[in-house]
Amino acid sequence: MSIPRSIVLAVPLLLLLLQGCATRAQPPTTTRGEYLVRIMDCGGCHTPGALVGKPDFDASLTGSDIGFRVPGAGVLYPPNLTPDPATGLGRWTTDQIVRAVRHGERPDGRRLIPVMPWPSYSALSDADAAALAAYLKSLPPRPGRAPAHVVEGQTPRAPYVDVVNPR
Repeated sequence: MSIPRSIVLAVPLLLLLLQGCATRAQPPTTTRGEYLVRIMDCGGCHTPGALVGKPDFDASLTGSDIGFRVPGAGVLYPPNLTPDPATGLGRWTTDQIVRAVRHGERPDGRRLIPVMPWPSYSALSDADAAALAAYLKSLPPRPGRAPAHVVEGQTPRAPYVDVVNPR
């Protein structure tokens, strides 16, 4: 018995189409992480120019050129979130990124200031926190050093906005 040529050619094509549908039905973790980075507006603080309404999308997530002056903390500049090993998260593990986002703690034990909304992000599920970290680690490493933090009482060399404690 001979199988018609059209069926022989159609079966591999059908298998490829079914495989593509299965892939789309369950998006990769990094797709979820990208979505979370967007809705959590990470780029709103960690992208040059974003805090003045002129984000440099070519330097997205490479750190801000504008800081926050926080009473008692000085002026802090949101850092590079790409996996650049010299200026970004390149030496951080997935668990360290998750800990910073959900608990406000850096790998060296220092606390992140509440301008970084980690108290709100603490509600992220384990899966979402891991997806966010996976996405950040999947980005191309891009150098981008935010200005150095300035202790209270010293003069910052880069622009900043004042954070005022409510009365």
